[in-house]
Amino acid sequence: TQLSLLSFRGEDTRKSFTDHLYTALVHLGIQTFRDDEEIERGNNIKDEIEKAILHHSKISIVVFSKNYAASTWCLNELVMILEHKKSSKHIVLPVFYDVDLSQVKN
Repeated sequence: TQLSLLSFRGEDTRKSFTDHLYTALVHLGIQTFRDDEEIERGNNIKDEIEKAILHHSKISIVVFSKNYAASTWCLNELVMILEHKKSSKHIVLPVFYDVDLSQVKN
């Protein structure tokens, strides 16, 4: 089972911060779901992410970056995470990557 899920905007952080964070978590023995690592070709991406959030992850790490909110996909994923948090003990850990908190609030 997955213990954590990474939610991030690929074009902003995939080849930099998120890769390093994912590697560090795995190195620490924390099983981590990342869409480009865990979803097999041909599988429904939305269903797989929803399953990871609802059934496998205890923690969601949301990496807010400059273009995170510009992605409908990222926002839909965030809604799923926050809805799950309302009805469970799911932990949401926000990470602000190269953005200020005030930029995310707006």
